[in-house]
Amino acid sequence: MGNCVARNYKDESDADHAVNFASGNIHLITTKESWDEKISEANNSGKFVVVNFSASWCGPCRMLAPFYSELSEKYPSLMFVIVDVDELTEFSSSWDIRATPTFFILKDGQQVDKLVGANKPELLKKIIKIAESVTQDPK
Repeated sequence: MGNCVARNYKDESDADHAVNFASGNIHLITTKESWDEKISEANNSGKFVVVNFSASWCGPCRMLAPFYSELSEKYPSLMFVIVDVDELTEFSSSWDIRATPTFFILKDGQQVDKLVGANKPELLKKIIKIAESVTQDPK
């Protein structure tokens, strides 16, 4: 399982290997306002939010991006968002992100689960668990 620790520079070669982190049913969070909007939307509809704190230069993040996209399409009852730690540095720091990728599962804006690292089986297990709880919930 891989993860990347934060770095303080951007390598120009990153653009040569672009990965579409916001494909599928993923909402790209680029501002604190867009975060607030998506969290409010999820809260109002009673959805769990799966948050992926990621970085474009992070190899494990790039490797996991297509899988995260597949999950977002397979589980539309959940809201999937991605935050680029380099684009929203202060915001990411407020979540105590020390490595990427870091995943949070939120309900009503509160953390209910967390996963650090590109561990596909564990991420899938957590997603299935919350998706099943949604289908069992009579709301």
